[in-house]
Amino acid sequence: MGTIGGALPTLRANEFELIRLLAYEHFGLDLRSGKEGLVAARLGRRLRELGLRSYREYYDHVVSDSTGAAMTAMVDCLTTNHTSFFREARHFDFLRDTIFPALKTRPQIHIWSAACSSGEEPYSIAMSWLEESHGEFGTRLRIKATDISTKVLERARRGEYSSDRIKEIPLPILQRYLVRDASGDTFAFKNAVRTMIEFQYLNLIGRLPEGYRCSVIFCRNIMIYFDKRTQQDLVQRLSAHLEDGGYLFIGHAESLNSIEHGLSYVSPAIYQKPGARHSGQNGRL
Repeated sequence: MGTIGGALPTLRANEFELIRLLAYEHFGLDLRSGKEGLVAARLGRRLRELGLRSYREYYDHVVSDSTGAAMTAMVDCLTTNHTSFFREARHFDFLRDTIFPALKTRPQIHIWSAACSSGEEPYSIAMSWLEESHGEFGTRLRIKATDISTKVLERARRGEYSSDRIKEIPLPILQRYLVRDASGDTFAFKNAVRTMIEFQYLNLIGRLPEGYRCSVIFCRNIMIYFDKRTQQDLVQRLSAHLEDGGYLFIGHAESLNSIEHGLSYVSPAIYQKPGARHSGQNGRL
């Protein structure tokens, strides 16, 4: 008999260790000692849904699923996809006031939203560009938006958001780039905005896009899940995809102070790769 309708089983120490190692090896998640309660509560929901009687049964279920869907569902449970439009507004001010004017003569501009969640971040980047360029749609700005969760990527691709999710978008910008559905409860980005963004599945701990270089990388509020070694490895690998003079944005709750990196501090949560910008086109080589 499963857990449906009954109390959840106890997460034993050996079960926690199995799940901890699995999450670390596959996703870099740092589930250190003290996280047992969080893991038990969040994965307990999956035990109920699957009718499983122990966390060991759940672990076996995840590792035996050759499709990877169970592994993805596990990381969805263990991480928080909290985001909003124009989150950490100073980043978007810097993007509009400093970065876009410096790139305005480029034939093509590439920006990477490296943990895009349900899409609010890449759509905010797109709207910032459209406002700075006075509504220049088309293919000059290309946004690569990646995430480890296939569930949130599907929502992001649709570009549809309930009325309570778009409160941070100023009304004039909302009216220019989104349309309201017949019910009045859902807003969708216009096709011209959605085509600026390419959504892809990507595990940041795995292989990054080969040959891809860009002017800006947003990698915000994901390193809080990693230990220092994983943070350092990720920042160094992301830096290799930045062009000289390119920028890395991290979350305001994050810091690069305790890890080795070759980036220069610009302002809170903004770093720059040394060197002059290339004048030519970037992106996939």
